[in-house]
Amino acid sequence: MPVRKKNKTKNQSFFDYTLLFVVIFLIAFGLIMIYSTSSYEATGQLGDSTYYLRHQFTATIAGTLVMIFTIMVDYHRWEKYAFVGMGVSIFLIFLVLTPMGVEVNGARRWIRVVGSLQFQPAEIVKIAVILFCASMITHFSKKKLATIKGAAIVIAAPAVMAVLLWQITDNLSSGIIVGGIAVVMLFVADSDYKKYIIAFLLVVALGAVVVYAATHMQSDSFRMGRIAIWLDPEKDPDGIGFQTLQALYAIGSGGIFGKGLGGSMQKLGFLPEAQNDMIFSIICEELGLFGALAVILLFVLLIWRCMVISNNAPDLFGALLVVGVMAHFAIQVVLNIAVVTNTMPNTGISLPFISYGGTSEMFLMAEIGLVLNVSRQIRLKDNVM
Repeated sequence: MPVRKKNKTKNQSFFDYTLLFVVIFLIAFGLIMIYSTSSYEATGQLGDSTYYLRHQFTATIAGTLVMIFTIMVDYHRWEKYAFVGMGVSIFLIFLVLTPMGVEVNGARRWIRVVGSLQFQPAEIVKIAVILFCASMITHFSKKKLATIKGAAIVIAAPAVMAVLLWQITDNLSSGIIVGGIAVVMLFVADSDYKKYIIAFLLVVALGAVVVYAATHMQSDSFRMGRIAIWLDPEKDPDGIGFQTLQALYAIGSGGIFGKGLGGSMQKLGFLPEAQNDMIFSIICEELGLFGALAVILLFVLLIWRCMVISNNAPDLFGALLVVGVMAHFAIQVVLNIAVVTNTMPNTGISLPFISYGGTSEMFLMAEIGLVLNVSRQIRLKDNVM
């Protein structure tokens, strides 16, 4: 009689190398584009063509260490710091109003640590809100979460943080992202979608009213002026509409395959802050539609890998952490590209891993570390004959 071999089940840990390689490629591509975009301005104003590249590379090294740390530390340990993180975030936002606050380009959003080292509290707020919402939702029953009261309790603290960012640091874009992260996490965890559809329709209606008011009523508000110029940038080509028009010129002149890396004309003093919020327009100009679509597909791949990890996470807290990070990346990428292409009014928001910004780079890598930490704790079952 033949002897049947017993099936042995062996648990293997999982690590999402695809996500890691996508992030590495985006970071490397970002460094190349930052140098290409900023070298002319850096040479003329600072006498060093590599100034922005060197600073971003230093932040990348620091961010890599932070990412390794968050990969190695069990993500469950961070849950007990969820409320502490929110308290620290509020303190840091108000710290902007003290002498430690730094004003750059008319906006007081940074805190000086020592020397030239400074950071934006908004980046810490985003991670704090992800941890807070994941912790709150995990401890709520599905029945309680499905009620308006339950949803309001979860969303209240992130809403306050969003308003503080908007009013104190004059950072509406980060406020929108923080609010968006909380809503997406709540939407994914809640089984009752009706209230979110109603809320979405109300927001759309409110947006329509604001646009109508901006175009048909006189207002001295800077943001209302931006909305009016958004619909027709050529009304103020030398003022509010200048940056948008220059970005559109860059996109239009790139064609299908672009002018070649380093061949942009708009970065030669025409497009303000080209290495920051408007770097996607330079990508379009130098690498064309082909390069722009390649970048978008990389972000789509990054978001898809986050979805896979979230669906297979070992527990609800881990799944929600990944959903929060995924929401952050998705919202920020969509808003940046929408602003650059004039699909929505101009507001300062960076393109993850590609725009210049050391603080943003470090905290984005910390978030990726959290996602990879969750992926490490996924167990795969292999049947060995």
